Amino acid sequence: MLPWLKSFGAVHVHAHFGTNSAELVMLARALGGPSYSFTVHGPEEFDKPQFLGIGEKVRRSAFVVAISSYGRSQLYRWVEHAHWPKVKVVHCGLDPAFHDVAPAPPPAALRLVCVGRLCEQKGQLILVEATARLAAKGIRFDLILVGDGEMRSELEASIEKHALGKRVRITGWISSEQVREEILAARGLVLPSYAEGLPVVVMEAMALRRPVLTTCVAGIPELIQQNKSGWLIPPGSIDALTAAMEELLSRSPEELRLVGESAHARVVERHSIDIEAAKLAVLFRESCQQHPTRG
Repeated sequence: MLPWLKSFGAVHVHAHFGTNSAELVMLARALGGPSYSFTVHGPEEFDKPQFLGIGEKVRRSAFVVAISSYGRSQLYRWVEHAHWPKVKVVHCGLDPAFHDVAPAPPPAALRLVCVGRLCEQKGQLILVEATARLAAKGIRFDLILVGDGEMRSELEASIEKHALGKRVRITGWISSEQVREEILAARGLVLPSYAEGLPVVVMEAMALRRPVLTTCVAGIPELIQQNKSGWLIPPGSIDALTAAMEELLSRSPEELRLVGESAHARVVERHSIDIEAAKLAVLFRESCQQHPTRG
């Protein structure tokens, strides 16, 4: 890696994750390579900070990017106070191409969508449980699980157990355009995650003017305003999830439109790709001035 960086004339290198890629650029710097920085998204870096050597990576870096204030606070836990000024908050930017579509009103159909890898941290199992409770109350709606993953067979077994085969559909992996269409075809996005950083799909749904029902974990509450741009619930609570889903399904299209407009305005303001990229550009320039390449 180091010879390649030198042949390229790199004066600074940025790793997009705090895991293996940050390890490589740190070692390259130690061998005389350019200064480096990295972005921490979570939740992997928050789950195993000591195993991943997050503290050492921060100490040796020019700067570190956290995508939320919550992420910044977690990095503060693993380095001395003297290194705190290195930690900068730069939000993930939205790709305008994803949400550059004409505003679509919320559908009359009672449909919810959940987008994410089918894994333990996304909470799809309790989502199926909540769906079964609502079905038992006679509330009829469709739930679309967009994605695939290691828990697919377990989810399929739970769907069969609760006789929800006609109401719950798993799409598997689909394209970005298809994800957009599934979000637009739903009344809202439901993401009952146990662990997150700040999910891009939450930002995408808000940009498409769809309310989001999700958990108050990590950086999510920094973006979603309760009962204004979405619903926040305690993680792991089937009771709270069931009640919030019922409320979302009971709202009129006009009420959902107003929530969706509020969500759109907030996410576009906080996650402009141009504004956030400009913040990174400033940090890169400052690093090149302060940390010249060695050797």
